[in-house]
Amino acid sequence: MPMKHAAKEFRVLNTVTDYARFYGLPAPAHPLLTVIDLEYARCLPRVTTPVVQQLYTVALKRGLKGGTIYYGRQSYDFSEGVLFFLGPGQVFAADETLDVSQIEGLMLVFHPDLLLKYPLGKKIGGFGFFSYQANEALHLSAKEERLLENLLQGIHAEYELPIDAFSQDVLVAQLEVLLSYANRFYHRQFLTRRTAEHDLLTRFEVLLTGYFAQETERSLPSVQYFADALNVSPAYLSDMLRTLTGQNTQQHIHHHLIEKAKRLLLTTSLSINETAFQLGFEYPQYFTRLFKSKTGQTPAAFRFSAQ
Repeated sequence: MPMKHAAKEFRVLNTVTDYARFYGLPAPAHPLLTVIDLEYARCLPRVTTPVVQQLYTVALKRGLKGGTIYYGRQSYDFSEGVLFFLGPGQVFAADETLDVSQIEGLMLVFHPDLLLKYPLGKKIGGFGFFSYQANEALHLSAKEERLLENLLQGIHAEYELPIDAFSQDVLVAQLEVLLSYANRFYHRQFLTRRTAEHDLLTRFEVLLTGYFAQETERSLPSVQYFADALNVSPAYLSDMLRTLTGQNTQQHIHHHLIEKAKRLLLTTSLSINETAFQLGFEYPQYFTRLFKSKTGQTPAAFRFSAQ
């Protein structure tokens, strides 16, 4: 079923602050993470604009009724499930009939940069529930729900404390425990769910994530590379991605490239030139130029500012 909102304009949310401002939420206390009490959403204006957010979302919710939620190119009923996930670069929207008058629970939204210095930054790519492939909400037992709610409450409590030298370490540690439990529960659910057919968007996401997960030095991937792998033309692939996500193939490639560059700059001792070669750039100055255009900083300035 094609997305009914495909012809609408997409809104891209790149930061947690963008997210809070767009949805009319209070300004976040932490620049890379926010925890939202979903009861607050009952009185907010309904937002139906399709959103592409470069953020992770984990929502533990109850009381969502009626209406349709669009996730990727399909529509799904998430009203019955309890735990819902959304990964960076994916499309999310809701129609006007979604009933949030009784919704309650907690929602955690965080930026990938929160994890850059930690092993979880690499590990999180292996959690399939952040992918379009896991296109249903997670159903929990009462005991599982209480456990995850306590973990989210713990993150919420830490989030509200003044930021100090230990804040990020504690938040990431708590987040890793939360996601590890979610992974356990999802694998239990996968034993009984029907495997969804992989559409073109899903297969592209799998290929792109897998390409940049490689630790060995590789050449820069081209639009043609992914089009050939998916047996479509480059123009068709870019048009499809732009329609469904608001971004063309090259923009998706650049986003993953910059995220991997950030990890290399913060977690290895590679020089800037070595980092460029590791990413597949033939000329390091091209890497520096692209990195600055996407982040507003040179690779060297980014590495220094994060120390």
